[in-house]
Amino acid sequence: MTTRIFTAANQLTLLRFVFLPFFIIAIEYGHYRWALLIFVIAGLTDGLDGLLARLFHQQTDIGAFLDPIADKLLLSSAFILLAVKGKVGWWLTILVLSRDLLIIATVAIIVLFSDYRRFSPSLYGKINTGAQILAVLVVMAAEVAQTPPLHSTGQLLLYLAAATTVISGVHYIFSIAHRLRVHPSAGSPGSTG
Repeated sequence: MTTRIFTAANQLTLLRFVFLPFFIIAIEYGHYRWALLIFVIAGLTDGLDGLLARLFHQQTDIGAFLDPIADKLLLSSAFILLAVKGKVGWWLTILVLSRDLLIIATVAIIVLFSDYRRFSPSLYGKINTGAQILAVLVVMAAEVAQTPPLHSTGQLLLYLAAATTVISGVHYIFSIAHRLRVHPSAGSPGSTG
């Protein structure tokens, strides 16, 4: 059991949790070059852990659980800190966090009161995550380079991230409602999990 927990893929996922406080400190003190570097390295480890898990058959329940949490913590921290620094609008940060909280609450309720467990990410969710990552990358890169075109591109990408956040959130709600209709046991309180 221990070897299945401490796979190379899972260790890379855990490494992203280690990066988190350094990323937060870098943004808090205005060291955007370091923050950008940490964010890029964290993104590379995210891609690499998925690749290793597939190539070496290292998919584990704990990896599937921790991987999205590591991603969400990094992105949520980025949006909150960039909003505090005035680089991202609070309206977008609240939108991003509200969507994530809605999804977490929905999944928690379904897990607690049903035997339904298939919560695979949708195409819209993946597009949204990609848009958010790209927006954060460009906003931080603009702070490093201090070029007006990069600032303008960052602002456009923030609006794109906002649009995909709303679209993916609405799609998620309708998708879960549909799944619950197709699998009635998923909506029955008291089902064993």
